[in-house]
Amino acid sequence: MSSISNDFPLDLPLIRCEKYHGRRLRLVAVRFHHHMRTTREPPGISNIEGRTSGWLGHNIEMDKSQKRHFRIMTILIFTAVILMAALLGSPSPLIAEESSSQTGMPAPNVQGPVSVTAEDNPNDNGHGILIKLVPPTDDESIIAYEIERGLAPGAPDDQWFQVGTVPRGMTEYVYTDEDPSLQGEPNPAYVASGDPIYLRLRARTASGVTSAWTEPVAAIARGNWFHTGKVNILVATLLFGFGVVYFISRARKGKALYVRPIPGLQAVDEAIGRATEMGKPILYVLGTGTASDIATIAGYTILSRVAKRTAEYQTPILVPVNDPVMLAMGQEVVKEAYVQAGRPDVYRPENVSYVSAMQFPYVAAVNGLMLRDRPATCFYMGVFHAESLLLAEAGSVTGAIQISGTDQISQIPFFVAATDYTLIGEELYAASAYLSQEPDQLGPLKAQDYFKVAIVIIIMLGVLSLTLFHWDGILKLVYSPV
Repeated sequence: MSSISNDFPLDLPLIRCEKYHGRRLRLVAVRFHHHMRTTREPPGISNIEGRTSGWLGHNIEMDKSQKRHFRIMTILIFTAVILMAALLGSPSPLIAEESSSQTGMPAPNVQGPVSVTAEDNPNDNGHGILIKLVPPTDDESIIAYEIERGLAPGAPDDQWFQVGTVPRGMTEYVYTDEDPSLQGEPNPAYVASGDPIYLRLRARTASGVTSAWTEPVAAIARGNWFHTGKVNILVATLLFGFGVVYFISRARKGKALYVRPIPGLQAVDEAIGRATEMGKPILYVLGTGTASDIATIAGYTILSRVAKRTAEYQTPILVPVNDPVMLAMGQEVVKEAYVQAGRPDVYRPENVSYVSAMQFPYVAAVNGLMLRDRPATCFYMGVFHAESLLLAEAGSVTGAIQISGTDQISQIPFFVAATDYTLIGEELYAASAYLSQEPDQLGPLKAQDYFKVAIVIIIMLGVLSLTLFHWDGILKLVYSPV
C-alpha cells in the first residue's frame, strides 16, 4: 500500500445499486471526500473507501456494467417524464373533439339545418307534432339531426331533453307521445293536445361533432275529427252498406237471390233423414273453442237448423260441449228449435251435456260416446285444433256420415281427408243464410259476394297497369295509411 496522495482530491458523486437486507434494491447516492490510493494493480478504480457526508455510512463500489445499466434507466425515466408532460399539456384532437361534443360546444365547420318549422300533425288524435327541416347544402359529414324539447324558448340547456333523431336525407319527422305517465311518474315527453311544444334541432357528425342549436320553434297539437287519407275506406263502406240494404229489400219483396250451392249444406237434410231411417242419434260437436269465437257462433246457427229438423223427425240429437257458457247456449238453442218445430215435449235437456274443459279428456269422452251410441250422422262445426283428426277417425269407424266445417286453416286438410263433406272457411259463415233463406241474412251475403268480385277486378287491373304501363294510380286509389 502506498501512501495516500493529496494532490488529486475529488468530490465525486457515486451511485450504486446495493441490496438492502437481501430483498430490495436501493439507489444510494453518496458524496465522498476522499483521496485516491495508488497501488500496483492495473490502472482503474479498484477500491474506494471513505466516509459519507450524511446519514449513510457504507463503503460504495460500482463496476462498469452497473454504471451502464444506471445510465440507461436514467435516460428512459427522463424520456417518459418528458412524454407525460407533453401529453398532459396538449391533448390530442380526438380528445378535444370528444370533450367539445360532450360539453355541447359546436364545431365551427359543421352547419346545422337551414330552417326548421313545426306544426300540428294532420290526421291524428291530437298528440303529434310534424317537424319539417331544410338540410344544409353540404351535409355529407352529417349522419343525423337531434331533436330536443324544452319547457320554454329561453330555458337553459339543462332543461332541454332529447325526444327524437332524424336521419340524414329525411326532411320530415313526426314527434308523438300519447302516454301521460311513465312508470308511475309524469312523462315529460308527453304531447298534450292544446299545449305549446318547444323544439330545437342540431346536426351531428359520425365523429360526434355537433353544430349549433337552431332557434326554438313552437307548435300546438290538436285532434282531428276526420282522417283525410282514409276517404277510400269511407266510400267503400257506404257502397257496401247501400248494397246490403238493396239486397235485403229485394229479398223481402219476394225476389229470389241466387246463392252458390254448397255440397256440405245440401247434404244436411240427407244426413238427418238417414239417421231417422236407421233409428240412431245425431252427434253435433261444437269444437274446443269458446262461446265468443265467430266459428262457434256460426256453429250454433247450423245447430238451430239441424235441431229443428230432428224435432220434426223425432230423432235424438247429442251435443257434448267443453265450456259451461257453451252448455247454456246450446241448451237454449236446441230448446228454441224444438219449440219452433212445435215439439217442445220431445226436448231432452240431458242430451246437451258438459264434458270437460280440457282438450284431450273432452275428445276421449266424445270418442267413447261415438263408440257406445253409434250415431248415424256426425256434425263438426266450430273451432278445432289437434283433436280434429281424432274425432273424424272415430266417427269413420262407426260408419257415420260426417259433415265438418271450421275456419282454422291448419285443420281443414284433416277434415277434407277424413270426413264426407267439409265447409271451408267462409262457407261456415254463409251456412246460416243458406239454410234459413231469411232476407236479413241473404242480403249481406249477396252484398259480400258482389264486393268480392269488385276486389278481384281491382287487383287484376292494378297488376296489369303496373306491369304493362307502369302506372300506380290504382295503387294510390286503394292505399290507406295505418
